[in-house]
Amino acid sequence: MVTRRRFITGTGSLLAVTALPLRSATATPVAAGSHVPALIIGSGYGGSVTALRLAQAGVDVHLVEMGMAWDTPGSDGKIFANTTKPDHRSFWLRTRTKQPLSNFLGFPLDKDVPRYTGILDAEEFGGITVYQGRGVGGGSLVNGGMAVTPRRENFGAVLPSVNVDEMYDVYYPRANAGLGVTHVDPAWWESAACYQYARVGRKHAQRSGFPFVFVPNVYDWEYMKQEAAGAVPTSALEGEVIYGNNHGKKTLQKTYLARAAATGRLTVSPLHRVTSVSPAAGGGYTVVVEQLDTGGNTTAVKTVTADRVFFAAGSVGTGKLLTRLKATGALPHLNNEIGKGWGDNGNVMCGRANHMWDATGKLQSAMPTAGIDNWDAGGAFAEVAPLPTGIETYASFYLSITKNPHRAEFTWNAAAGRVELDWQTAWKQPSIDAAKTIFDRINAKEGTIYRTDLFGSHRIWGDHLTYHPLGGAVLGKATDNYGRLHGHPGLYVVDGSLIPGNTSVNPFVTITALAERNIEEIIATDL
Repeated sequence: MVTRRRFITGTGSLLAVTALPLRSATATPVAAGSHVPALIIGSGYGGSVTALRLAQAGVDVHLVEMGMAWDTPGSDGKIFANTTKPDHRSFWLRTRTKQPLSNFLGFPLDKDVPRYTGILDAEEFGGITVYQGRGVGGGSLVNGGMAVTPRRENFGAVLPSVNVDEMYDVYYPRANAGLGVTHVDPAWWESAACYQYARVGRKHAQRSGFPFVFVPNVYDWEYMKQEAAGAVPTSALEGEVIYGNNHGKKTLQKTYLARAAATGRLTVSPLHRVTSVSPAAGGGYTVVVEQLDTGGNTTAVKTVTADRVFFAAGSVGTGKLLTRLKATGALPHLNNEIGKGWGDNGNVMCGRANHMWDATGKLQSAMPTAGIDNWDAGGAFAEVAPLPTGIETYASFYLSITKNPHRAEFTWNAAAGRVELDWQTAWKQPSIDAAKTIFDRINAKEGTIYRTDLFGSHRIWGDHLTYHPLGGAVLGKATDNYGRLHGHPGLYVVDGSLIPGNTSVNPFVTITALAERNIEEIIATDL
């Protein structure tokens, strides 16, 4: 048995992180009929933390990932496509792109692309489109890298059953170290042409009396400085973000997963999708896995057994899978909290049209560095986001995270054979109202207006989407206080589905820290 003391001792040397390449030798398709001590479904933040800590504790781990490995350059010599030029690599099994910012200057931006297992999934439900990363590394491949730890006083409203002191004294520092989180050099930021847009955002925020706060990131700032100097291939300064970043970003491939691979105890099956988990006759669990080709076709169906299964497919992936497994009787003892508590982290986007004297710059770094904090007064934190079009737009663009109380539920539609989400588009109104507490005031002060050409014809608000899905298997309800699923020993949830709908900031550091907390307890007491 691995004791808590031995586990902590074993991880202590890893708190000073260097980015390492993922060893390609770990990409090994799982063999039909095989047995694994620990099977992890999904390779995002929760799955990657779990893989590393189990492997360090001496457990052989097999990680099943629905997306690609993203380790082979395309015909252009790059692994990932450019944000302004989406191609087959950009979207998950779509024949037409569905870009978050769908229009510009009156022109639609979406275009036809070949169907392919691309990196960004725009999964559509009745009332919302949920953007998710597809590939080894999950959401770390496609986000802007804003690594925000929530304000300590806000944490209790997010996860009331979790000890605040432990999170802020132990697990948030461990997560930030493990992710390679760092701060931009403020002196360089003040003069860098690529952050002119952010400085304009600061001026407008401060002139209207709002706190403007710098936010750490997982980007390699020294690399970005070299990009700006013309010394290395451009990446963030080439606008690379939502379809992957080819150079400077420290994704999970370069941090947690690389260190897990270095233990020699991790194998990864890309382009594999788990369709069933059920109790095995001899103990443990029978797991059914489909192998996919790059057209999304099933090329093989495999059955394996696992002593323990960790659900880490993201809020939507885990929430949908558990909902179906409960409803169809594969995991009949799951409780009635499965599928509940889902939220969009209050995401809403907007743009503002600035005056000619407030140019935001042709060159914009795709990695945001700051936001406007009106959480206490108005229930909104607004990321000052890039609009990397390569031309001067005189536009400021924002992604707001708001205090939205609405929660949706995943349910099984037996007639249609699918899981549905009951989110309603009208539920975005509290998010719009919260964002307006910032931008109505800025517009009034600056004499500016909202842009109406970014999300369709004459639409101000990007209220149709979320980048930050959370909930569906909430901690302390669908699971115990460490992610153990009720009713089926040896099944665990380790991802953002544990968090009920909102974190008050970008959520991936909280997901990582919670996974660090939970897996430490599981290793110390369950193995």
